[in-house]
Amino acid sequence: MEIVEKAPAKINLTLNVLNKRPDGFHEMRMVMTSVDLSDHLTFNERNDQQITLTSNAAFIPLNRKNIVYQAVHLLKERYEIQKGVDINIDKQIPVAAGLGGGSSDAAATLRGLNRLWELGLTLEELALIGEQLGSDVPFCIYNKTAYATGRGEVIKLIHEIPQCWVILVKPPKGISSWTVFEELDLASLPHYNHDKMIEAINENNYEEMIRYAGNALEEISGKYRPDIKMIKGKMEKFGADVAIMSGTGPTVYGLTQQYSKAQRIVNGLKGFCREVYLVRTLK
Repeated sequence: MEIVEKAPAKINLTLNVLNKRPDGFHEMRMVMTSVDLSDHLTFNERNDQQITLTSNAAFIPLNRKNIVYQAVHLLKERYEIQKGVDINIDKQIPVAAGLGGGSSDAAATLRGLNRLWELGLTLEELALIGEQLGSDVPFCIYNKTAYATGRGEVIKLIHEIPQCWVILVKPPKGISSWTVFEELDLASLPHYNHDKMIEAINENNYEEMIRYAGNALEEISGKYRPDIKMIKGKMEKFGADVAIMSGTGPTVYGLTQQYSKAQRIVNGLKGFCREVYLVRTLK
């Protein structure tokens, strides 16, 4: 039996960092949603114990270093699975981009193997398992709009955001999350009102949603990647209603509800960056 799972990218509508926790992680408050830029993972069962990974992407590890491999290994150990799996990763989400591509692949792996091996686990149970793989994995299990707390692993689903076009621009060089968090001066970080953001989303109020959008890590990441600020400026100039960095960056996204405006923004940005994507938010 062959199983295929979609692994969508995520964007942060708000991102706040509160404090450093005793476990070394930072306490986060984030409103996130999924967008229709997706990897696709294909699973085929093996009768031996082997885990094999293949991919169209030349730049990702196809061994134990890959979070997909780690997700398989975790399920096999936890449920004493005596079978292996061949997994193909059709990679479309940029790597080290702030879009949660690796986390979404891990989440898709947990969902896919749950079906392949008929484990009968709920999404809530899969999200709890996903916590062991990474902070964004529980959110990616659901692929809905959600409010995330803790280090990002405590998920509360909220209403879907008003439908809009999302323009994603990934600068040539990625950025490591660890690099950004090492540089944090918590007292100097801006704070964005996630309560107002959630209220705006629940009321399906697009204007209020873009008013309260923001990412507290943007300035820090911008020190490493000055093109973040340049791309934001270009997006706003070409007509985006709001332009914000996602996650720890360096990808910047812009929002608009008008397709013609979205196309104009895309055309304007293609001269500055090779990786420009026009997608919809997921329902």
